[in-house]
Amino acid sequence: MKKDKVSSLIKKEEKRQKKVINLIPSENYVSPAVLKALGSVFTNKYSEGYPGSRYYSGQGNMDDAENLTISLACKIFKCKYANVQPLSGAMANWAVYFGLLKPGDKILAMDLSHGGHLTHGHSATHISKIFKFIFYITDEKTGKIDFKKLEKTALKEKPKMILAGFSSYTRSLDWKKFAGLAREAGAISVADISHIAGLVAGGVLENPFNAGFDVITTTTHKTLRGPRGGMILIRDNKLLAEKINKSVFPGLQGGPHMNNILAKAVCFEEVLSPSFKKYARQILKNTKAMEKVFRQNNVEMVFGGTDNHMILIDTTKNFGISGEEAQGILEKSGINVNKNVIPNDTRKPADPSGIRIGTPAVTTRGFKEKDCERTARKIITLLVSRREANKSTKIEL
Repeated sequence: MKKDKVSSLIKKEEKRQKKVINLIPSENYVSPAVLKALGSVFTNKYSEGYPGSRYYSGQGNMDDAENLTISLACKIFKCKYANVQPLSGAMANWAVYFGLLKPGDKILAMDLSHGGHLTHGHSATHISKIFKFIFYITDEKTGKIDFKKLEKTALKEKPKMILAGFSSYTRSLDWKKFAGLAREAGAISVADISHIAGLVAGGVLENPFNAGFDVITTTTHKTLRGPRGGMILIRDNKLLAEKINKSVFPGLQGGPHMNNILAKAVCFEEVLSPSFKKYARQILKNTKAMEKVFRQNNVEMVFGGTDNHMILIDTTKNFGISGEEAQGILEKSGINVNKNVIPNDTRKPADPSGIRIGTPAVTTRGFKEKDCERTARKIITLLVSRREANKSTKIEL
């Protein structure tokens, strides 16, 4: 591809990102400093191994960068060990499974349609063929996790790992109950906080380590507002840390992307600033502002509302249209959301019953409560208009 074509694509994407209202919960905008690190000469260096133990020469600056990133991660999340090499959140989860378990071991995790994630054992993934996943779900009426059922399942199945975390669950998890249940069942406790890492780092949501969790996995983008990548945090167990390190390299990955690790350090320095705490608080305020508008307009929210940065809406029930159609309607009007499955969804994942709405990216752009209220009203107006149009033409779902 010609250089001018590449430049043109970059400019077009910059323009698109600036003009849309981005409500996709897993997306955000990194700072110019993070972008600069990603485009730095650190991308030129192979650094297989870990600081002080590499397989190539010329590693002084790479070691310093990785050690800095590790120390910042441990400071933010109040833990003793961190592996900052995972190329993604999926890779971080897999490294934990392979590092701490044996093939065939049981993992108790949240079902995908009830808010879990593909990497938590969905049958479409390769990982589900290696480990035996058992799933817990939310209560249809309350939208909360039935811990009595969860405890009964855990004590009966005796999983080797209990995984707490989500990709579309909008309520807070009781980390203490999960950690206590893991201890009772003799399981390793792992919290996947990929979606809420920035809210935990900003002090507005509880840190699972404070509740006694053994391991945390996370992405470094989303609410954390850093480069796309993953990270594994270990509270204080050196043996677990050593096993996880070996699982990441050489178990799953080769040379880490040092430009990305450097960009993670830049992000973590930003996270430690007072302005990031203000940003985290504003995310919650903005989401609650949207929740208020939906509630006032009788739009039922899956799980009954939100305690974090996102809202899940059943568009088939509220507006008589599928999640894919709702996503397309909103995109044409400059609003980006993502189609999403809902609990016990009767529709296919490619065209599910719901949409997922989040506020991290618009909060970075400076949105406050009133802006989010206006946006929520616009979403309702657009989807109601399509519902009425569909009624007049008798379109069946």
